[in-house]
Amino acid sequence: MALFTFKLPDIGEGIAQAEIVGWHVQVGDRVEEDQPIADMMTDKATVEMESPVAGTVVRLAGEPGDQVSIGSMLVEIETEGEGGAAAPAPLVDTVEASIDTPLPSREGPGVGGEQSELPAVEPEAPASPVPTPNPSLEGRGTDVAAPILASPAVRARARELGVDLALVKPNGDHIRHADLDAYLLYGSGQGYRPAGRTAPRADEQVKVIGMRRRIAENMAASKRHIPHFTYVEEIDVTALEEARAQLNAHRGDRPKLTMLPLLIVAICRTLPDFPMLNARYDDEAGVVTRHGAVHLGMATQTDAGLMVPVIRDAQDKNVWQLAAEIRRLADAARSGKATSAELSGSTLTLTSLGALGGIATTPVINRPEVAIIGPNRVIERPMFRGKEIVAAKLMNLSISCDHRVVDGWDAASFVQAVRKLLETPVLLFEG
Repeated sequence: MALFTFKLPDIGEGIAQAEIVGWHVQVGDRVEEDQPIADMMTDKATVEMESPVAGTVVRLAGEPGDQVSIGSMLVEIETEGEGGAAAPAPLVDTVEASIDTPLPSREGPGVGGEQSELPAVEPEAPASPVPTPNPSLEGRGTDVAAPILASPAVRARARELGVDLALVKPNGDHIRHADLDAYLLYGSGQGYRPAGRTAPRADEQVKVIGMRRRIAENMAASKRHIPHFTYVEEIDVTALEEARAQLNAHRGDRPKLTMLPLLIVAICRTLPDFPMLNARYDDEAGVVTRHGAVHLGMATQTDAGLMVPVIRDAQDKNVWQLAAEIRRLADAARSGKATSAELSGSTLTLTSLGALGGIATTPVINRPEVAIIGPNRVIERPMFRGKEIVAAKLMNLSISCDHRVVDGWDAASFVQAVRKLLETPVLLFEG
């Protein structure tokens, strides 16, 4: 017999540690090579770690919420063979939503903790074969109860938290840690309450881990380090909405246009004259990097929290390509299939609440970026055009900036330039 030490590998550039979101194994469990053993949170995504060897788990690095440094012991496995080993396993190219940021980082748009060793526990009985779910059993409100599909680690965590898994809605064919996180955060008022339940809920304590902790830490760091200021301007988007309707009427099999692709085109056309906005600030080194390409972060709400997938080279895409990419990235983030590359490297972030857009917003900057833009709800109301009162569709556009890098004059001038393009939409399609 030999003892194999699986050390946490280098998960990504600039990452010094990762958070344990959940275990797929316990001390005493038998694992096979390439079997999932842990979900580890990095920045705005959860990476599923797999065992590089077969054997019996004898030690775990900690419990969910603990931080593990890159190169430190994650799992010790007793194997059959001679001599011990200490090496990281190759990474799985599967990243699932869990934050922010806000993901997310459940991170925002746009992390730390102490390590502790998990005491040895009695191994669970081997899980019985998982029955094949009946497609006709949708939901859990039918007379015949659908089987609850979840790994032993998820079941153990649910027992520890006192959560009935029958109340947790899976995002797929089985319940995962991200689904449990979503239930803990939103379950009391977002459709998970059993039918007929009207009594107030008892007080509960929910440990802030995973994506929710990433969001908390990133937002606190952003407000602590960055002197924010917000500028808001009203824009008449009547002509833009008419143009959007005409484009959609002749879109064929292309995705339906929302306001966002048109706004992104306006932003990308304006940014070359305002390079201080498409930038990242390394405040420790005292260096501002002004980027030529626009890698636009799209703040996206998921069941697991706020995540920020990135549209690469947005300046090179037309409105239809942008619409398709927005849909693709949003679906990937919400389904937990966004890769780490798709969740990092933004140079400017756009955050929209859609129909909930409100009158004005003061969005928090996705550090180390220096600006974040927030369109608000389109409202039809009367306004003066010359001496006439007409019905107009109006939208407020908010921008929050890092005052260490961006002056108020620059932010206001940028928004006024964007406003000119949006109020004269033919300019969006020139060149």
